[in-house]
Amino acid sequence: GRTITLDVKALDRNGTEIDIEVQGNAEGAHVRRARYHSSVVDSRMLKEGQRFKELKDSYVIFIYKHDKFRKGLPVYHIDRYVRETGKRFEDGSHIVYVNGNYKGDDEIGQLMQDFHQTDPEKMKYAELADSVKHYKDTEKGRETVCEAVEKYGDKREKIGEARGEARGEARGSTNAVKKLMQNMKLTVEQALDILEITGEKRTEILEQLNEKSDV
Repeated sequence: GRTITLDVKALDRNGTEIDIEVQGNAEGAHVRRARYHSSVVDSRMLKEGQRFKELKDSYVIFIYKHDKFRKGLPVYHIDRYVRETGKRFEDGSHIVYVNGNYKGDDEIGQLMQDFHQTDPEKMKYAELADSVKHYKDTEKGRETVCEAVEKYGDKREKIGEARGEARGEARGSTNAVKKLMQNMKLTVEQALDILEITGEKRTEILEQLNEKSDV
């Protein structure tokens, strides 16, 4: 299965695991990503031989750049309920969405304002300000940032190479799809089905064909 990369991982004094991911793009992640994150966290916490009742509570928190649900609220808690009774299903799993665009005069609003603030002297939370100062003003902190940026650059380069290879492969398949459509008078969907092209590769080919038809 897929692995997950988190921005922050923390444990409280009760052993509750708190995993935080910051979503900076316009659309953010699909809501099913939260479900997957929660399941991965659970599988990671429960060791072989442990009983299920020993599983600690977990929190998966997504901090969005915008208001995910567009209701103007600072936080959205996703909980499970028993449909027939309306009572909460207390399985210890918690998913939280934070509105990063919230600017209220409360703790969450101040924290979100700090997230957007680059000057630690103007931050309201001392813990966050101290961390930013460390990474900006100390040699060790700057070295850590440089290493992180370098690793991020390497990661993006590998992703770019993989995408390039995928596009090249898709272009070859696109030609096969076009020939099949022309020779057998098929729709694009029928041609893709015959060639058994599915998933991301199918989407890539459809996008390429749509781009060409729009020109």
